[in-house]
Amino acid sequence: MLAAALAVGPLVAPARADAGGTSETYEVEGNSGTGELGELHGAGWALKQTGKDARFRGLAAVNRSTAWVAGSKGTVLRTVDGGRTWRDVSPPTAAAEGLELRDIEAFDARRAVALSIGEGEASRVLRTEDGGRTWTETFRNTDPRAFYDCLTFFDSRHGLAVSDPVDGRFRILSTDDGGRSWAVLPNTGMPEALPGEAGFAASGQCLVSAGPRDVWLATGGGAAARILHSPDRGRTWRAAESGIPAGDPARGVFALAFRDRTTGLAVGGDYRTGQASPQAAALSADAGRNWTPSGNPPPAYRSGAAWLPHTRGAALAVGPTGTDVTTDAGRTWRALEPGSFDTVDCAADGGCWAAGEKGRVGRLERR
Repeated sequence: MLAAALAVGPLVAPARADAGGTSETYEVEGNSGTGELGELHGAGWALKQTGKDARFRGLAAVNRSTAWVAGSKGTVLRTVDGGRTWRDVSPPTAAAEGLELRDIEAFDARRAVALSIGEGEASRVLRTEDGGRTWTETFRNTDPRAFYDCLTFFDSRHGLAVSDPVDGRFRILSTDDGGRSWAVLPNTGMPEALPGEAGFAASGQCLVSAGPRDVWLATGGGAAARILHSPDRGRTWRAAESGIPAGDPARGVFALAFRDRTTGLAVGGDYRTGQASPQAAALSADAGRNWTPSGNPPPAYRSGAAWLPHTRGAALAVGPTGTDVTTDAGRTWRALEPGSFDTVDCAADGGCWAAGEKGRVGRLERR
């Protein structure tokens, strides 16, 4: 499975730390213009000390104050004070078994749904309604052929999770009660997978939704890196080629972000350290029916992406070698700062968070 093969990239040292040692910030060089680029002048990631060394590939930004992260060793953390303090709310069974929690979706400070990945029974869904004090396992995969990668929610009730292909098609799991129960959808509306095609459990963003019914699935590993779109909550799908290079188990689309049901971004590349990732980003203006390569893409593999709220064209992309920003809806990208992150998420109030290896979590702030 592609998800199982993901390597741990190198940690890139931050530029400088503040005098108190509790956060590290960066400045954007040259962002003195007007418009959305000017709004990012002096912005950068302020690191929030978690006290953990887990790798956090799952992230849910509720607002500027509240965020959840999920990762290796069955670890889940939650903050409600902007990252000043973190509470370890790891599900006991997940921590004891060392499950890989690669995705988490949170509705607020109390309710969240987490996905662990792996073949067979390693793929599970866990849910909390009390801020992580207790967790309930609501799904455990019993098919040894299935390997779940990502999940997404349309609202607080309706959500989907995706598995790598089983019997030649991606498998979709559905809930209509907020993750309390799940059912596998029929695969009759799913196109056949390409040989070697699968999803990447790199950032919790291989399956994303926008609005009440639209959902997109990113793939790699096959001859082409494709993006599949469903307008009816996973019942029927249409595939399109992204233009991001594939043809190898380590290459493809790793993350999607949709500003609305028509405007989307895709990022990816080759996750192997030192491997070139030309054309690591693409954009769509028609709900994913067609994808256009970015004219000036990020310079290396990127595993996560998120739109900045209340902007027309500003978005972030993160990966092991740094963070990039676009202000023209993905046509061109420029470096924001160095530093390793795997995933990024922005809340409606403008609070943007990023997370990655060695317990690294940051919030976007202006100096």
